[in-house]
Amino acid sequence: MRRPTLDLDVLRTFVTGVELNSFAKAAARLGRSTSAVSAQLKKLEEQIGTPVLTKSGRGLVLTAAGETLISHARRLLELNDGIFQTLRESQTAGTIRLGLQEDFGEHFLSDILRRFVQTYPRVKLEVRIARNAELLALVESADLDLALTWDTGHLPPPATRLGETPMHWIGARDTPHLMATDDSPLPLIMFEAPCLLRSAAIQALDAARIPWRIALTSPSVSGIWAAVAAGLGLTLRTRIGLPNHLTVVSGLPSVPSLGYVLHSHGGDPTPATQLLAALIKTSLEEQAYRFTSTT
Repeated sequence: MRRPTLDLDVLRTFVTGVELNSFAKAAARLGRSTSAVSAQLKKLEEQIGTPVLTKSGRGLVLTAAGETLISHARRLLELNDGIFQTLRESQTAGTIRLGLQEDFGEHFLSDILRRFVQTYPRVKLEVRIARNAELLALVESADLDLALTWDTGHLPPPATRLGETPMHWIGARDTPHLMATDDSPLPLIMFEAPCLLRSAAIQALDAARIPWRIALTSPSVSGIWAAVAAGLGLTLRTRIGLPNHLTVVSGLPSVPSLGYVLHSHGGDPTPATQLLAALIKTSLEEQAYRFTSTT
């Protein structure tokens, strides 16, 4: 037996007329004549086999069948409109310029890209991996649409603080942890100054009167990890992207958590840019939950 199929145009007229409390207004909004709207309503009632509207004074009200129908009709129209919106978005072309700290770039980028291209396969992403100062300058000059940076304590709008993560002293897992003595300052592996984590490490050690020295500077996080793994010293970083062969070291001064901020250059963000920002936020929340659940 062939199942009847509801006409979505008819359902849209029906829903619009009920929501406006006037089918004359619905006809004007939908660009149809009142006679065409009447014909659609008649077709709808014939198709479902029962009236959906009944007279009440000078107006019309829903019958019991009409109340049931309008609830389902709204969901069908939402689904229909959502499908076309998704299809339009998937055909959207353009470029989004994203800046990331190397910590985030190594750990989050592949997952974010995979989720993003499912909705916007034609949008090109240009990703810039750099340090805080460079990323902030590029956002300010409108050379980046979004940038995820560490929180410097200054949030020029538009910027959103997404959360924070603890800083830890990091050493090699399979080698003895280095400790400082008067004759042998604690060797540190750090970025070149200026660096938020470098400053935090030095301030914490100075406050605890622990002697230190910069044993090696690296322009990249991967270089820092390699030097720490070689036993050349300790570093201060977060657990974001921490390799398995390195570990958190105890017994050194505690340091505060480090916030992370999503910056944009202003203006009205495109739907694609809004989605990318939402994916970054979600990915960071998922990572924070994993860290919390394993500690």
